Amino acid sequence: MSKQIKHLIVTEYKRRFDEVNNALIVDIRGIDAIENNDLRVNLLGKDIHVTVLKNSLAKTAFEGTSLEALSTTLSGPSALVFGGDSVVDVARNLVDWAKKVKNLDLKAAVLDGELFEGVAGIKRLSEFPTKDEAQGTVVQLVLSPAGNLVKAATSPGSNLLGIIKEIRTRLEEGNTIEKIA
Repeated sequence: MSKQIKHLIVTEYKRRFDEVNNALIVDIRGIDAIENNDLRVNLLGKDIHVTVLKNSLAKTAFEGTSLEALSTTLSGPSALVFGGDSVVDVARNLVDWAKKVKNLDLKAAVLDGELFEGVAGIKRLSEFPTKDEAQGTVVQLVLSPAGNLVKAATSPGSNLLGIIKEIRTRLEEGNTIEKIA
């Protein structure tokens, strides 16, 4: 391959992955055409993209980016998988697909510059909360004390209301009020 062609490919990688901060590296070698097509169509339906890489050129393109940590795992046939709502969603989808497709090899992932290597690393990443799940947890934690405060503030009022109803009931029945417990 000529130097000009290599330069064009590196430039295209840089352009294509410019906005990509988190991604996974997989090996799709050995997957038959039907499974490969099913995998790609299913992932594309979730806005997850699969791009087969030329390792040496990808390493050059990843230099100085958040994907640089993946450079150490680029050996043999490699494909970059990215997109979706978050890299956690991508990892979850690929872990599910790896159960169905025996030749899908999960190599590595990067999340905010942290490298997750091998199948164990990607499975660990897939167990992380997604951005929406994490935001929901934070909102729940923030609102929980407020809910407890409202309960504490309204609780004495409801006890007082119960006492007043009891006094009214006793007076209507003609009983004298000595002590209400």
